[in-house]
Amino acid sequence: MTSSTTSGGLARFNALEEHAAYAALHEACASAAWAHRLLTRRPYATTDDLFAESDVATAGLTDTDLDEAMAGHPPIGRPKPGDPTSSREQRGMAGASEELKAEMLELNLAYQEKFGHVFLICATGRTGEQMRDAVRERIGNAPGQEREIVRTELGKINRIRLARLVEEDAPV
Repeated sequence: MTSSTTSGGLARFNALEEHAAYAALHEACASAAWAHRLLTRRPYATTDDLFAESDVATAGLTDTDLDEAMAGHPPIGRPKPGDPTSSREQRGMAGASEELKAEMLELNLAYQEKFGHVFLICATGRTGEQMRDAVRERIGNAPGQEREIVRTELGKINRIRLARLVEEDAPV
């Protein structure tokens, strides 16, 4: 969602009490630094302004902040039980074969052993096979290169989640 004017959902977000707005942001991204930065820059005139601030905040995350953000994401193929966000985002794995799910588990574990964190990808709109292919490709990356890819993927996820947060009829 992009807009040159304040939508009803964005106006509602801007008007939230600080603790409620922080909780909503922390639900979108588990990095306290990211949520705090977006919170302190309210109100936002447009969703584009909110997205731009999210991009700046994501780019500015320290390694510790990035680790905190990644800790809020379940492994691909294993969404958090009862969490509609991770289930929706990982929908491409929902109908995957047992063989593909087992392969993803194996790849996730190998990736985590190499890099020390969960494999993070913007899974929205991707098939299970596309996610498998991405982890296969990225597991060969150098750690520094992979962290920058993770940061880019986190930025995409944050934008999608913020868009849902400020939808006209989204509950906050």
